[in-house]
This record gives sequence, C-alpha cells and structure tokens, in this order.
Amino acid sequence: MKTQEATLSKRTILLMAVVTGVIVANLNFIQPIENLIATDFAISKAAVGTLAMVTQLGYAFGLLLIVPLGDIFNRYHLIQFMMILSICSLVLAFWAPNAGVFAVATALVGITSVAPQIIIPYAGYLAPALQRGRVLGIVLSGLLTGILLSRSFSGLLGSVMPWQYIYLLAAGIDLIFLVIVHYRLPRDARGRQDLRYWSVIGMLPKLFTGQRALRGAAINGFCLFGMSNVLWSTLAFYLAATYHLGSSVAGLLGLLGIAGVLAAPMIGNLVDQRSPRLTIGLSMALSGVAFVIFWFVGHWMVGLILGIILLDLGTQFSQVSNQAIVQSLNRKLSSRNNSVFMFSYFLGGSIGTLGATWAWTHAGWLGVCSVAMGFLVIALLGHLLIGEPEKLATEN
Repeated sequence: MKTQEATLSKRTILLMAVVTGVIVANLNFIQPIENLIATDFAISKAAVGTLAMVTQLGYAFGLLLIVPLGDIFNRYHLIQFMMILSICSLVLAFWAPNAGVFAVATALVGITSVAPQIIIPYAGYLAPALQRGRVLGIVLSGLLTGILLSRSFSGLLGSVMPWQYIYLLAAGIDLIFLVIVHYRLPRDARGRQDLRYWSVIGMLPKLFTGQRALRGAAINGFCLFGMSNVLWSTLAFYLAATYHLGSSVAGLLGLLGIAGVLAAPMIGNLVDQRSPRLTIGLSMALSGVAFVIFWFVGHWMVGLILGIILLDLGTQFSQVSNQAIVQSLNRKLSSRNNSVFMFSYFLGGSIGTLGATWAWTHAGWLGVCSVAMGFLVIALLGHLLIGEPEKLATEN
C-alpha cells in the first residue's frame, strides 16, 4: 500500500489545485455580467443580484447536504459524479430562455459545484500532518485562481459574445477535466464507510457546538467571505455608474487577486510555523483597510485597485488559515467539519451578495461599504470571544 507521502505527489497536489479552481469558477461567472443579464432578461439590478445570491446559497446547501457524503462514500467516485451533475447544470444555464429557468439553473450550478470541497478535505487527509498547511495552501491557491480567472473569463467573453455561451464553454472545460480526473486522481483506499446519511447530517450541528475551533473558523469565514462578496457583487454596478466601464474591466480587475494566489503557500507555511490566530488577525486587518480605502478613495481607480489587492489578500489569509484549522481537527470527520465550515463560508457570501445589492439600490457605494464594515465587526467579536488555536494539532 502507498504511503500518504507517496500518494500525495507534487503532480497530485497540482491536479487537485487545478480541478478545484476549474469547478469553483462556475459560481462566479455571474458577477461581472450582472448588467448584461439584467438587460437581456429585462429585470432590475436587485433581481439579478438575487440570482447571484441564489447561486451561492445553492452552493451553501450543497456543502451542507452533499459534502458530508465524502465521509461515507468513495471520494474518487463522488467527485466525478458531482462533476457530471455540474456539467448538466451549466448546459441548462446556457439554454435558459427566461429569468425563471435561469434562476433554477444557477441554483443547480451552485448545488452541484461542490466537488472542490470534497477534494480539499481529501488533500488534507492525504497530507502528512506537518505539511498540511502547505498542501492546503497550494490547493486553496487553485481555488482562488479559479475564482479570479472566472471573473476575467466571464467579463471578457461577455463583452464579445452573448453571455450564455460562457456557461456552454465552462461545461466543455469541465468535461475535459472530468476525463483527466478519472485517469489521474488517486483512488480512495477507504471504500464505503459504515455510516448512515441522516445520522451524518444530524451530527453537523453537534460538530459546530462541540468544537470551539470549528465555531471560530466558521464565524470568521462567514464574515470574511461575506466582505469579499460585498465588493464583487456590486463592482460591475459601481464601475458602470462611476467610471462608465463595462463587464470586461470588471473581469480584468479580478486578476488583481493574483497577489492572494501567490501568497497562499506562504500563508500556509506561516500557519504551520507560527499561529493561525496571527494569520486570522491579519486577514481582518487587510480586509478592513481595503474597505476603508474603498469608502474614501474608491472613486479614484488607484484606490479601487489597491483596495482589491488588499481585500483578496485578506480573503486568502482567512481561507487558508481556517482550512488548516478545520482539517487539523479530526481526519475521520474531515468532510463533515469542512461541510460545516464551508456552509457558513458561503452562507456569509450569499448574505453579503444580497445585502450589498440591496444597499447599492438604496444607499449607493456608502451603503455597500457599510455592509462590509458590519461583517468586520462580527468577525472581530468572534475573534475576541471565541478565538483561534495558537498551534495546529499535528495528530488527530
């Protein structure tokens, strides 16, 4: 039998990172093209903001109800099954003739695009304990790269072709990677576990209430990803209103988050060698400063660019740190713990999207920044009252 070190080769880690990025990209295609969708379906900006929220809310419930299956079933087969369902959902989004059908399709895109959150605990399970932060940092850099490139991919293509074709092209790309995953992803040696689905689902609230570190990670992830989506769900509106710019620029600005991608392995090493409490504190500081910049100098492009770089760095500090905490808790419960954490993470993202689009409609950019600061206050309270471990567990 292969050892964990032999199983998790550099090529395997890279494959996990790339596939994670390709699949998570499905969730973010809608953000830079919200104006195009609103015009095409003749709906309001608030309504198209609700469609973006539906995608993330669908993903949150997919995390809650599907990701725990990774602790029951063979993860090699489960990942491929979810990729097939995701491809079907993308094709439905391409075909959707009206806003109602598109709403159903985008909810299904969210629900079925959960394979990354089965891959992440799988990587954490395979990684040696003292290298877990570094491995997760690399895989999560793939996740962030997918989020960044999806915005650029969507924004740029939306400026030169009908936006529906973005979903068709995504389905084709996912199909190619499905074939690669089938032949290259490591087999799950565990096989099927002797667990019942509803008992596993019923255990999730107990995991949240019974593990202080998981509660802290869930609250911080809720708030920091909520702050990230406050910006990205309204940036296209802000660019159109302030700079008279379209979806292509919104997509290009997404590339500024490359700083977070490049920093992810370093963040993972910092978590391993220092303290997740330190890196969580840095995540809040960076995100808070970003929105102060947006608030006061966001009407200048240089301020907008600087704020985006800091916000993406803050989001990545939060994501890598919290994932390292969650995956250090209990290897046998890794998928369930990840389900609790990521449900909270994308619940925060969906509420951030909905709150920001509502605030944009009623109070403009000042209202958007105020919503983000509300998330930051909650994150600070969680940091002070619950906190994070000073060191990660090396055996679980």
